[in-house]
Amino acid sequence: MHDVPDHAEPPHAPPGADDAVGPGPSRRPVEAVLFDFHGTLAQVEEPREWVLAAAASCGVTLERMRATALADRLLTAGRAGGPLPARVPPRLAELWADRDLYPHAHRGAYTGLAETVDAGIEGFAEALYERVLVPEGWVPYPDTAPTLAALRAAGVPVAVVSNIGFDIRPIFAAWGLADLVDAFTLSYEVGRCKPDPGIFLRACGMLGVDPERALMVGDTPADAGAVAAGCGVLVLPAAEAGRPNGLGTVLDVAGVDQRR
Repeated sequence: MHDVPDHAEPPHAPPGADDAVGPGPSRRPVEAVLFDFHGTLAQVEEPREWVLAAAASCGVTLERMRATALADRLLTAGRAGGPLPARVPPRLAELWADRDLYPHAHRGAYTGLAETVDAGIEGFAEALYERVLVPEGWVPYPDTAPTLAALRAAGVPVAVVSNIGFDIRPIFAAWGLADLVDAFTLSYEVGRCKPDPGIFLRACGMLGVDPERALMVGDTPADAGAVAAGCGVLVLPAAEAGRPNGLGTVLDVAGVDQRR
């Protein structure tokens, strides 16, 4: 290595060198954003509150310690919007496989899993499932509304792309967010489940945007399947209910001015 004196001046580039270097890497343009629902825009209610509310709808008031114990067992069995079941009984295997394609399969799979836990409460499994169908059973992340509003203000269309067996539009309407979503691409309506590229292509078609100019935002490898459709992908870790989910990153990636 040659020593360079402290006062040395930087070497001069030969004429035309700047042109040879060319521009740096350009940011991929984002003209539309596709969002996953569960774990990305919203989270299911806290497990113990889920159990307490379901029991109350059956006319039963549970002690909180019993509700906590029941919630732990039900989470192991499998909860809609919760962790995957530790085991799916053979009698439920077909319903489980089709749960995101048909409403009856979604309901049958999750009520069947809940029935494997004996709570001694008549109608409890159905009451637990009903909680996932109502706005009160979900908690939108605190940065969901501001992010959707900022995208709308910037003229960036939005679709919600979800593997799900029921209509979530009424939930968004109850939260006052329905007008911030341009399209809902739900697996049970389109007959495709993530990571199948078809569901992402359908969402882009509904928005009228080229997949290569769309960004899919989710929290699982299934959401990353959008790459096969040509979309950009941003995967964010799911947060607990009520905690920010880092959705502001979407605005940075999409180049949206957050000072609007």
